Amino acid sequence: MKSIAILSLFATGAILLAGCVGIPAPGERQARREVKVIEKELSSTNQLKLSADSSLSNYLAFALMNSPAVQTAFYDWSASVENITVQRSLPDPQITFQSDIADVVQTVMPGFLQEFPGPGKLNARARVASAESRAKYFEFQTAVLQTAFNLKRAYYQLGFLNDEFRIKRETLSLLENQKSSARAQSMTGGASLTELLRVQNDADRVRTEIANLEDSRKPLMENFKAALGMTPEETNPPTPAQFELPDEKVDADKLMHSAFAQNPQLKAIEAEVRAAEAGVAVAYKSRLPDFSLGLMADVKASPTMFRPLAGITLPIWRDKIAAEIAQSKAAEMAEKSKLKAAQIELAVSFAEKLFACRETGRNLALIQNELLPRTEQIVETTRAGYRTGTMDFSALTDAERVLLDLKLEAANERTAHAIALADLSLIVAGTPPPNAPFLSGSSGREPAPFQIESQSRTPAATKN
Repeated sequence: MKSIAILSLFATGAILLAGCVGIPAPGERQARREVKVIEKELSSTNQLKLSADSSLSNYLAFALMNSPAVQTAFYDWSASVENITVQRSLPDPQITFQSDIADVVQTVMPGFLQEFPGPGKLNARARVASAESRAKYFEFQTAVLQTAFNLKRAYYQLGFLNDEFRIKRETLSLLENQKSSARAQSMTGGASLTELLRVQNDADRVRTEIANLEDSRKPLMENFKAALGMTPEETNPPTPAQFELPDEKVDADKLMHSAFAQNPQLKAIEAEVRAAEAGVAVAYKSRLPDFSLGLMADVKASPTMFRPLAGITLPIWRDKIAAEIAQSKAAEMAEKSKLKAAQIELAVSFAEKLFACRETGRNLALIQNELLPRTEQIVETTRAGYRTGTMDFSALTDAERVLLDLKLEAANERTAHAIALADLSLIVAGTPPPNAPFLSGSSGREPAPFQIESQSRTPAATKN
């Protein structure tokens, strides 16, 4: 009976230990709540349906909730949060068994053994895991911003394709009219054969360009579909009936401040620096011994004999400890150098992207504010001259072609400017798009000092 009672005591202890929980590390519960918040936002994708009337923000929300890259980064972050618990927890206790056997079993001693890392080791490891978790969160932010940029770029390119189709068809219609007029005039001697052949060549060239545009729609649609996180087997998404383009102006100083304050790639490296600093503390803790405590009971002895167990590691390999400390310090310096390099690279990238944004903006302003109005005036003057007989039909169609070419150039610059803005604000400055699954406040990003990504509902193009 005594043996059964002792065995039952050990069994009860094993069951109780199996249900034990450790003491959460600082910020561990908050990190878990943050994961739950983002997980809930990401799970809302089933409630979002796209249609031809969907706005750009709807397409963006669908892409962010449906992107495999975003989901992969989220689960990597979620796993790193779970690692905090792993690193701050004690090693699993051991159930031990010892027996002395001669001709018969003389002793039967079950027991428990628990190892205890040296003072501060678990907390130091938890700090490393926490910093690594923050780095993973900012990598998740980077994936969100890259997905948003990919969607916007594909969206703007699809819109430009529609503009290009429309203008090329208008150009072809003009050339066909000019060709008919040239053919009629050539019969009466009013136009040369050379002029007729030139118009025919131009018409054939534009007709081929339209065929190429028709062919380019499929890869552009596949790119748009991929940016939405849809597989090739899924039905193509609805093409927007109207394409929106940004109409915001860039404040370079605010944008530069924002880039260095909230760029997620910089923040990820900063978190890695903190992880490396915590790693130095872990390395110094290797100089401290670890302990183990246990208890065994001889269930055959009368009275019952208990055997306490205690152990201590001996960190005697000083060269090994010194190497661990030197390794962690070198890793810390490497991360700090990486941060400095990333800051320099961000400044260069900011300058390049800002130049591209300003260049396309100036080009667009020149075409819209200067060239197009003057060319429209030329067309009106030529049209008036044609009605009075001072201008021939060829001069009129040539002027109209120049106007259409300028409209195509304006559409191209609008698209390039929109992509440059998205690149600058999303990738460089880290400005979150509307409804981005980001944390708010000090746990994630700080409130942006400006919002460059608000969209104009003025249609840039209509679906053909």
